[in-house]
Amino acid sequence: MLVVDLRDRMDLFEEAVKVFWDEWGSETNYNTYYDAMFHACKTDGVIPRFYIVLEQDQIIGTYALLMNDFISRQDLYPWFACLYVHPDYRSKHIGSQLLKHAQEEVRKKGFDSLYLATDLDDYYEKYGWSYLADGYGVTGAAIKIYKKTV
Repeated sequence: MLVVDLRDRMDLFEEAVKVFWDEWGSETNYNTYYDAMFHACKTDGVIPRFYIVLEQDQIIGTYALLMNDFISRQDLYPWFACLYVHPDYRSKHIGSQLLKHAQEEVRKKGFDSLYLATDLDDYYEKYGWSYLADGYGVTGAAIKIYKKTV
């Protein structure tokens, strides 16, 4: 298993967009994912970044580091988002490895905290994330925000 910044594997760009969009997108927002990921691969800034997990050049997982995860709390960043592990690779601790990888990446980029928004219960807590507050997504619904000091 190898975790790589998508900008270092542009040969897999189209496939990566499809994986992110298939898991997190909707029928109408493919262009949003394509555009966001394309420009993330071209920026000199430290974020946003999209990461892919490879097993013999097959994408088996993803995550992203973003300035905002479409959450009302624009004052918080960076955001951990789009954690995905292909069903054939679940229960192998890949998700926890990606959480650690993200924490190392944001530490190297000069941040001391990482945030995420989720509707999951009892997943991130077991990895040391702490509930911070509720925020609001684009639908107006409340969503839990968690923080991890890196």
